[in-house]
Amino acid sequence: MNVTDVVELARDSVWVTIKVCVPVMMVALVVGLAVSLVQALTQIQEMTLAFIPKIISVFVAILLLLPFMLTTLMDYTKYLFQKIGNGF
Repeated sequence: MNVTDVVELARDSVWVTIKVCVPVMMVALVVGLAVSLVQALTQIQEMTLAFIPKIISVFVAILLLLPFMLTTLMDYTKYLFQKIGNGF
């Protein structure tokens, strides 16, 4: 195992992390922005109002995206086991 292999594994792990996390984070961002806009327009400044829609939307997004996330992680795990089996 040389430096190139380590850099390749680190790069691939960062990309897998981004592919798995970004869709859920984008849902939270869009819902948070929408709730903030509604709060600004209606002048309702309740602190807990921002959390409940985000929690529900992130939960639903995780449920809907779970097959994609599991497939991505399983493919990367298979790739890692193949690399380990081949001795890098």
